[in-house]
Amino acid sequence: MAGAKSPAVSDAAAAAIEHKVHARVGLLGNPSDVYYGRAISLSLANFWASVRLCPSDELVITPHPVHDLVRFNSLDHLVNRLQSEGYYGGVRLLMALCKVFRCYCKDNNIDLHEGNFTLSYETNIPRQTGLSGSSAIVCAALNCLLDFYNVRHLVKVEVRPNLVLNAEKELGIVAGLQDRVAQVYGGLVYMDFSKENMEKLGHGVYIPMDISLLPPLYLIYAENPSDSGKVHSTVRQRWLNGDKFIITSMNEVANVALEGREALLEKDYAKLSKLMNRNFDLRRSMFGDECLGALNIEMVEVARRVGASSKFTGSGGAVVAFCPDGPSQAKLLEDECQKAGFILKPIQVVPSRLNDVDLNTLKIT
Repeated sequence: MAGAKSPAVSDAAAAAIEHKVHARVGLLGNPSDVYYGRAISLSLANFWASVRLCPSDELVITPHPVHDLVRFNSLDHLVNRLQSEGYYGGVRLLMALCKVFRCYCKDNNIDLHEGNFTLSYETNIPRQTGLSGSSAIVCAALNCLLDFYNVRHLVKVEVRPNLVLNAEKELGIVAGLQDRVAQVYGGLVYMDFSKENMEKLGHGVYIPMDISLLPPLYLIYAENPSDSGKVHSTVRQRWLNGDKFIITSMNEVANVALEGREALLEKDYAKLSKLMNRNFDLRRSMFGDECLGALNIEMVEVARRVGASSKFTGSGGAVVAFCPDGPSQAKLLEDECQKAGFILKPIQVVPSRLNDVDLNTLKIT
């Protein structure tokens, strides 16, 4: 299947294109998505990344003036910057996505016109909070390329999370499909990554859910979070080695998402609360406190001290909390977070942003 070649840049590429992709919250089931498990995630309206594509004579990836900083006031400024922000900004993400996109189109006989472009990005997603800031940039860039080359109808929605993940794998980022699915689809999504699905389809089975099924949720995060990149390390190897405890526990985490879907459909929020706590307790038993980090655990415990349920949004750095007793409990949570020095925000959920062209690709067998 191929797109029509054109000697000139298509109308779709004649003007600037901009796409916004929101942060995501792993509600239930993480981290079983990288272990043939299940997950439920939602798009978080509070934070987002946007990518802008403008047609240009040459292909240019524009460094961000803050996140790709290469000019400093002093040596101390450089060191402090690296300690707080790390070595990497978004330029490498955009470059990796361009490579993966081009290779995918070539392998699938999707022709691309000869026009060039300039890519730039913005983001307000807090770093290292487990809110999928990197994949938001990549996903937004993918949307820009799909429109610039007018091939959105040729790249199935189910495949797009794989492209986003493959771009990150190019850079040595270890992650699963859950985040990318949530950001490609938007809204609230249930995902089944069973081995049978992954081997037969090359991706999971993804089922959008109505966001009105969700109760009020809260986001807790720290201004100086721990690095979320270390969390999967030893557990992954133990799983590969056939460790029975890890395999059994990870299956239980996957079942939490399965039960959670039914709880949401029935609006059984008492059950949802128990499942959220169970999800974190299983993670803690597998990874251990040293690996999870004292700050991350304290964010969970702050919520539990007032009777709220809580778990990581991702691999650490932020927590999603639910107050089953309502606004009065939420006020107690706000007070506790303030005392502990954590930031608390009511979660705003973004509805699915798939358009008619995207939805039509879901019907292609």
